[in-house]
Amino acid sequence: MGPTRLLALVRKEFLALFRDPKSRMILIAPPVLQLLVFSYAATLEVRNVDVMALNRDSGHWGAEFISRIEASPQFHLVQRTDNQAELHQAIDREWVIAAVEIGPDFSRDIEAGSTADLAVILDGRRSNASQIVAGYISSIATGLAAETPAGQRLASVRVGTVARNWFNPNLEFRWFMVPGLVASIAMLVGLLVTSLSIARERELGTFDQLMVSPLRTHEILIGKVVPPILIGFVHITLFILAAVWIFGIPLRGSLLALYGAAFFYLVSLVGFGLFISALAATQQQAILGAFLFLVPAMLLSGFATPIANMPEWLQVLTYVNPLRYFLVIVRGVFLKEIPLAEIVAETVPMAVIAGVTLPAAGWLFRSRLE
Repeated sequence: MGPTRLLALVRKEFLALFRDPKSRMILIAPPVLQLLVFSYAATLEVRNVDVMALNRDSGHWGAEFISRIEASPQFHLVQRTDNQAELHQAIDREWVIAAVEIGPDFSRDIEAGSTADLAVILDGRRSNASQIVAGYISSIATGLAAETPAGQRLASVRVGTVARNWFNPNLEFRWFMVPGLVASIAMLVGLLVTSLSIARERELGTFDQLMVSPLRTHEILIGKVVPPILIGFVHITLFILAAVWIFGIPLRGSLLALYGAAFFYLVSLVGFGLFISALAATQQQAILGAFLFLVPAMLLSGFATPIANMPEWLQVLTYVNPLRYFLVIVRGVFLKEIPLAEIVAETVPMAVIAGVTLPAAGWLFRSRLE
């Protein structure tokens, strides 16, 4: 009778998910929108930026430097001016992110091999983008200096540096972003679906009916856990297919190991979701509780910013975040053939988190019944 009752509850959960408009929207709309929007829009690359140039140099190299900035694919428009006040005004009013001022002796100094006068004014209000733009301009200036007569004379005594990018040869930012979306979208859907499960029963008035059924407490919990895990596997599969066949991202590691780690990842998320659902009295409270967990989990996962850059006291909080560990696994499986031992090392903390959150959710669930 136990397995039969459990299968009946799982079937009821699936029917409730696909019949309820709110739950159906959560299953379909956010995953599709996130995959389409984040894959193309969520990028730390800086492209199509506007700059302004003030050229006080009458020689060849000043004009050549501006021409190279205009030809660079990272820049959209190079506005020219002869007025320094207009240069400052463009930065103040955010018309451009950077302004370049070329000194009057730029061509003479660069041909002589001495330090050339080149000022770059950046908009510090956009600190990250400004630093990247400064790197673009510095790279163009370095390339220009190497082609001057003095630069060619010094080339024979310089040490040549050749950069080789492993795992992502062309530095495609989408190769870094899309595998992370596999983990983050699975977290969003799995957490929301689980958070709504018990809250939906309370709101619809079927929770008391569930309590007087022959099902035991642990069977109810298992019945609430199984559907989100299965749905999570479906979403992960769809996103893996999209990453490989639509975005052309290589899958170099073990797919079987990825699914094994995904099981513990989903179980740990379900534990958090059940805990939120047991606390919430309505579906609205469950959604708010889920987003209260989601936003810090995303920020503290290393999805967009390295964990090492965070304060040490904040890094401690990342150890209870399942997304932190699964991001390492999914990116490692996609971009490099991550060793099985490393996958196991990242999976063990997720198993520990699941071993804590699921009993805690069960305890809270039983305490709310008393």
